[in-house]
Amino acid sequence: MAGRLGQFLGSCFSRKRLAHLRQMATFREMKFSPTHSLATLAAILGIGVIWVSTPVIAQGKKAVIKRPEDKRFAAERATMVDKYLAAEGITNEAVLQAARTVPRHIFVKPEFRARAYFDTALPIDHKQTISPPFIVAYMTQVLDPQKEDKVLEIGTGSGYQAAILGQIVKEVYTIEIVEPLSKLATERLKDLGYSNIYTRFGDGFKGWPEAAPFDKIIVTCSPEKVPQPLIDQLKDGGRMIVPLGERYQQVFYLFEKKDGKLVQQRLVPTLFVPMTGKSEELRTIKPDPLHPRIRNGSFELINAETGTPENWHYQRQMKLMAGGAPDGQHFVNFDNTDPGRFSQCIQAMALDGRAISAVNVTVAVKGTQLRPGNDGTEQASLVLNFFDDLRKPIGQAHIGPWQGTFDWQEITKELAIPIGTKECIMHVGLSGGVGSLGIDNIRLVPIPR
Repeated sequence: MAGRLGQFLGSCFSRKRLAHLRQMATFREMKFSPTHSLATLAAILGIGVIWVSTPVIAQGKKAVIKRPEDKRFAAERATMVDKYLAAEGITNEAVLQAARTVPRHIFVKPEFRARAYFDTALPIDHKQTISPPFIVAYMTQVLDPQKEDKVLEIGTGSGYQAAILGQIVKEVYTIEIVEPLSKLATERLKDLGYSNIYTRFGDGFKGWPEAAPFDKIIVTCSPEKVPQPLIDQLKDGGRMIVPLGERYQQVFYLFEKKDGKLVQQRLVPTLFVPMTGKSEELRTIKPDPLHPRIRNGSFELINAETGTPENWHYQRQMKLMAGGAPDGQHFVNFDNTDPGRFSQCIQAMALDGRAISAVNVTVAVKGTQLRPGNDGTEQASLVLNFFDDLRKPIGQAHIGPWQGTFDWQEITKELAIPIGTKECIMHVGLSGGVGSLGIDNIRLVPIPR
């Protein structure tokens, strides 16, 4: 989903490249605009699912079997890798080659296949999504997968992440808590010819003890804390990547197990669906849908390791500026010269539309030569996207779009909330437009219904 990738620990990276990566995007995520299709907006809610017992084995051979219908997608896959992965900091050739090989269109629903090789998440039913290609590649690269590795994945989802790993490592064990998704992913992987991917319907909190220990563990959903069974099942010297935190405020952590203990590396903010099952039962901090709020709306809280604002996810082509801010010391600036390229940041929150009829949103904004991108939908704006209890998009509201050149101005607008709303995602940025956009002091005040 441009922002900063944070610190990447792979041995294949030089110090110079590490510095470059810290300035790269968090994730390639879908762009939003006031007129964007709501079907595609659902994707921002994230990645993955989870897991309760009985293994089902996907049979076949490791390499993906080439199909006649796959040929027409080869050029799109190559473009995806060049534009969304390699250009944004993915340098591990094994990861890039896997992305060039695995037919992502097989893992998405037929109605979304035209967007299979865009860098977006797409709905896969049961309140879940297939991850954007960059997210999959980023998490895989951080793990530093090796040919002889045995990897545990928590959250099979569509099976795409497992397929990427299956191209690189010796064995993949993947667990999914939603039974229909587990069955469908198993059939896909079987049809594609994998014999090194083992699937299980169950609760990922428990891991896969009889197959342990694992060289690497990848968690594609967010627990509040790392489940102890996963710590126990990680081999000494092994790595695990997991998004930890509150429901709508998470951070990627890379863990390495040394002498039986986890040594953690804090990476970048992120937004994943929650780890369900036992993990959700143990969650101590719950979302408050009656009191939605914006965190760090003046961008004064800064991650000391990455130099990026806290609480904002999927930062793309966004720069933290010091001095000249309408509020405090800092503001953020979005710059884009390539029409259609992402330049944004995002924040999510729980919001109960039955109790809240509208929100007053205030934002300080300035613009320099702002103009649309490839079409009228790609313009600088602040957008609220609303989702129901199934994470289905049910509406959106916006401030803007903004065009031209103007100095700082504060704008307040009342935005109506659909009554079925359960979740809201705020997107701020150029939305594919070009020019320079300054943003500061974002506030949100709910209005009771």
